[in-house]
Amino acid sequence: MRKGYYMIRQAVYHKSDVPFAYPLNKDELHIVLRTASSDIKKCYIFYRDRYDWMGKFKVKEMFLTQSNELFDYYETTIKLNKKFAYFFYLISNRNEKVYYTESGFYQRRPENSFHGFFQYPYICDMDVFFAPKWTSDCIVYQIFPDRFNNGDKSNDPENVRPWGEKPESTTFFGGDIQGIIDKVEYLKDLGINAIYMTPIFLSPSTHKYNTTDYYKIDPHFGDTHKAKELIDKCHKNGIRVIFDAVFNHCGYDFFAFQDVIKNGKDSKYWDWFNIYEWPIKTTPIPSYEAFADHEWRMPKLMTKNPDVQEYLLNVAEYWIKEVDIDGWRLDVANEIDHHFWRRFREIVKKAKHDAIIVGEVMHDASPWLYGDQFDSVMNYPFKNALVDFFAKRRIDAKRFNTIITEHLMRHMDGVNRAMLNLIGSHDTERFLTMCNGMVVRMKLALVFQFTYIGVPYIYYGDEVGMVGGYDPDCRRCMIWNEEKQNLKLFNFYKTLISLRKENEELRYGTYKTLYARDGIISFKREYKGKSIIVIINDSSKEHSILLNGVQGKLDILGMGKIKIRGKIVSLEPNCAYILK
Repeated sequence: MRKGYYMIRQAVYHKSDVPFAYPLNKDELHIVLRTASSDIKKCYIFYRDRYDWMGKFKVKEMFLTQSNELFDYYETTIKLNKKFAYFFYLISNRNEKVYYTESGFYQRRPENSFHGFFQYPYICDMDVFFAPKWTSDCIVYQIFPDRFNNGDKSNDPENVRPWGEKPESTTFFGGDIQGIIDKVEYLKDLGINAIYMTPIFLSPSTHKYNTTDYYKIDPHFGDTHKAKELIDKCHKNGIRVIFDAVFNHCGYDFFAFQDVIKNGKDSKYWDWFNIYEWPIKTTPIPSYEAFADHEWRMPKLMTKNPDVQEYLLNVAEYWIKEVDIDGWRLDVANEIDHHFWRRFREIVKKAKHDAIIVGEVMHDASPWLYGDQFDSVMNYPFKNALVDFFAKRRIDAKRFNTIITEHLMRHMDGVNRAMLNLIGSHDTERFLTMCNGMVVRMKLALVFQFTYIGVPYIYYGDEVGMVGGYDPDCRRCMIWNEEKQNLKLFNFYKTLISLRKENEELRYGTYKTLYARDGIISFKREYKGKSIIVIINDSSKEHSILLNGVQGKLDILGMGKIKIRGKIVSLEPNCAYILK
């Protein structure tokens, strides 16, 4: 073979399953085909009803939607009555023409039989995925309750420390539910419309991830009535509330584990856990399976046990019905069996059809995002890419674009739009710390975060310039003294939130990369004939780039000066532009 002449067939890939084929409704199927980067000139799909044995194929051109240094992705939507048989026709940039089927590549068009064709046998109603409609309009604000605001000093722990003191892993500061209630107006003014709180159930720790009682609000935070008061006030102000479900493990003081400690194998809860030996010991290593192997305060729950399943599923349903929460964030979700999460989804959606289910999965979460388990995850791959490109500047724009687009193409479009796109959380260093305090780098990352597909996610205090290293330093007390807040950064957040709310393209639009090199990333968001172009110069140099489609567009961000001369765009260093 002569190098450069033949199509790079090894890169061509499709399967009749998520994320390469999935239904949008009862008769529309979304199709994605992957090819090598810059290898294909034209791509077509031939399709028909799979039972129309001798019928004529419909033909539709597929269009390039995503591209990076490795692959191109072609997409289209085909419409029939539930049942599909199809194959592809590819023309390379060297005019090689091949047909691509489930059985491989052919020079001639496949015979008029469904054998070898790709097939999506039937669109079943239960297989159509819909994330809650409100997620596309959502901006999430994460709160670590002990460190957000102390609204009721009467329920403070005995060993509470002065507000603002540097935290240690065991220090309490008295933050509570009343403190959050008192700051709803602040959150509304910022512009967020959903709160995710780390656990608030009874627990001896500051973080509450070792639950003692799943049915009791920790008294240092408040009680069930106070939780209802918070949620009622939030709902009246257009803010939804998400609780944290810690179902992978419980606390050492959890009633079932205490029964095992007391009664050993005679305990009816013995099989709720994986006990290595009894009597129970915690040192030097626990005699039972625990979170992260050796966290003795967090015995791992065996969700394969039907009784454990029923207990936890009842908890999930209870808090939706009792206080009207709007969803669950699932701690250590990747260490619990898929069977449990499928049951969990059924219970939660039956209790509240538009409740959101968000998993904590810090890597590729595809196995949980086929539509039968989670609606979304905390998007840590997104966060890691932003750290590497904007904060640390250790990858170039081309690599950044590859990471972002590859992650985007792992999931259905509906899933991507529900992703919680964070830049930091209670488990990571603060983003501004990772920027070495350089606020401009954080601002560039924020522009990308708020103009990208998915749900922007704010970790409390980031909006006022809080810093901090790894846990517990990232869990410092919220800064309420305006003299110590970065109010310029706060107003920058408000500007981005307003721009997102005012422009449908940024909430519902498609995403397409326009430029990715020389420290510059540019992309287009398009919706119902309207488009916005985002250009970010993540470098310390001025650049002039050639970019199609910018004529006549105005910068609505106002972060820096931009010059547009035809297709030539001149950019200031360390600046971002939103062109409308």
